[in-house]
Amino acid sequence: MRLFLALEPPEALRERLGELAHMAHARCGGRRMPDESLHLTLAFLGEVEAAQAAALVDWVNRLAVPPGEWRLSAWGRFQRPGIVWVGSQAPDTALAALHRRLWSQLEELGITGRPSRYVPHVTLLRRAERLETEGLPVPALTWRYHRLELIQSITDARGSHYVSLAHSPER
Repeated sequence: MRLFLALEPPEALRERLGELAHMAHARCGGRRMPDESLHLTLAFLGEVEAAQAAALVDWVNRLAVPPGEWRLSAWGRFQRPGIVWVGSQAPDTALAALHRRLWSQLEELGITGRPSRYVPHVTLLRRAERLETEGLPVPALTWRYHRLELIQSITDARGSHYVSLAHSPER
């Protein structure tokens, strides 16, 4: 099964991110991410065997995640896959530290694949026809977080959708 660790936005923030996705889609085309799919990936784990997934569920259910706040203040894009996203103008030290901590613990659990670079972002569009975000309103959003989720990405006849398998305790 294909898994990742993510922060899920509170509902009001998800709605605002959806509005930004709508504006970006009108400007750039491509495939707009459904509001219910908007999230911040902390660690993409890829394909994981069932036994290892069960161990990850147990780990996430016990994982203490320090509460934090992320300020979304910039548009971004990844040229090659045609992704348009929102994130921060400057690196977020708390998210970077959480990312490093998670990967250290994941590696102890036998999960490999730590990326060489981490750019916290929320993907709004995939396969954008144009990567022209100039002129779009500057995002000015604050995301308060206190837990993460282990999510399974499922692709079927309806397309891709996500199922939460576990979440860290509320803090």
